[in-house]
Amino acid sequence: MPKLHETGFRVFSQFEEDGKLLFVFSIIGMTNKTFIEIGSDDGVNSNSANLHFNFGWHGLFIDGNPKAIKRGKRFYSKYPHPWNYSPKFVCAKVQRENINQLIEQAGFKDEIGLLSIDIDGNDYWIWDALEVVNPQVVVIETHNEFGYEDIVVPYDPNYFFPGKHPVYHGASPIAMKNLAHQKGYRLVGANEMGFNFIFVRNDLVNEEIPEVTVESLLQHPSTIEGFNKFEEIKDWEYLRGRFDENS
Repeated sequence: MPKLHETGFRVFSQFEEDGKLLFVFSIIGMTNKTFIEIGSDDGVNSNSANLHFNFGWHGLFIDGNPKAIKRGKRFYSKYPHPWNYSPKFVCAKVQRENINQLIEQAGFKDEIGLLSIDIDGNDYWIWDALEVVNPQVVVIETHNEFGYEDIVVPYDPNYFFPGKHPVYHGASPIAMKNLAHQKGYRLVGANEMGFNFIFVRNDLVNEEIPEVTVESLLQHPSTIEGFNKFEEIKDWEYLRGRFDENS
């Protein structure tokens, strides 16, 4: 068996997540071909488009940009799948207070195959609040500039990137891994740059996809160099150690 970090390639994904997700699903099985992508833009350069077009998945794209939603609807209507449902699109500003309602109103609940979150800000808080679906696999953006700190920027329902500082948002890799453990997931990999973490639900994982350390995923030279950006905002307000390994 190859290692997960050796399996990446790009079809529609922004980086090499397409290959790594296919490897994961080749092991655990495509038993639920449903996805939800939060912060999807137009859904084209996404973690779910390859699953839709080449493997018959159906799902939901959510984004707050109406132009992106319009562009996505046009693209997917131009290339309809002959046997499967077209994805749904929802234009909304995602918050902790509305995420479960948005998903349920779109017709999705309980187990899904893939959840992808990339909203450049409250990613951690959205996953923390999510209850209406139970994803098998989660891809979520972490904030590597925080290095090995266990910190989360406090929740701001009105946040828009870049906020008051382009580095002051999101959650550190350690904090995201600890949240995943609380929700019953293990860290199995990331994109090469180490900021899109891939988690698999514990009840689906066997020895063929072992858990990996955060440190092993933060080895790219640009990632290590990016740690220096934290110095300017290291004394700002953070929630520290919200979950630890033993809580």
